[in-house]
Amino acid sequence: MYPIVRLLKDAVLASRQPRLAPLDTHVSRHHCWPWDIDIWMELNNGRTLTLYDLGRTMLTLRSGLAGVLKREGWAVAVAGTSIRYRRRIKAFERFEMKSRAIGWDDRFIYVEQGMWKANGDCANHALLRTVVTDKNGIVAPARVIKAWGLDIDSPPLPDWVLAWCAAEDKRPWPPMRDAKTDPDHVRLASAS
Repeated sequence: MYPIVRLLKDAVLASRQPRLAPLDTHVSRHHCWPWDIDIWMELNNGRTLTLYDLGRTMLTLRSGLAGVLKREGWAVAVAGTSIRYRRRIKAFERFEMKSRAIGWDDRFIYVEQGMWKANGDCANHALLRTVVTDKNGIVAPARVIKAWGLDIDSPPLPDWVLAWCAAEDKRPWPPMRDAKTDPDHVRLASAS
């Protein structure tokens, strides 16, 4: 179930915090509650994605992007995610989540998020490729920035982000094709 109470609490807190610039970091603090855990008594990986969703929502609220989206009739969607898990977050443990946009290209806005334990260890880190959409499909980030009333260019994307993008471009779509039964897969493989 989606954590509506947590969403409302975070929205109230975000509304009282200072406004953020487009590339600033939103920081929020959380507990790993019993409804967040898996059978090993630690933060469930599915709940991690949901909490990251809350972090991005608060980032859009604090930066003013949410108002632009509402005015234009646009929505935001996740077009890809890569997560590294390195440390467990146990039941009732406190942690800090950081969310920030790190740049954009002609189609996607790239967001990184991390969860940090009280001892300073990064528990997990996510890279997301997000899109703004309207009834016609993807809205170019340059158009979003203009509607936002800003005149800024993306900072150069880090090499590790560019490498992830290159790997994503090589990933087959649709996935899980069977070379023996799918003629399109055979044609794609022979064209490579």
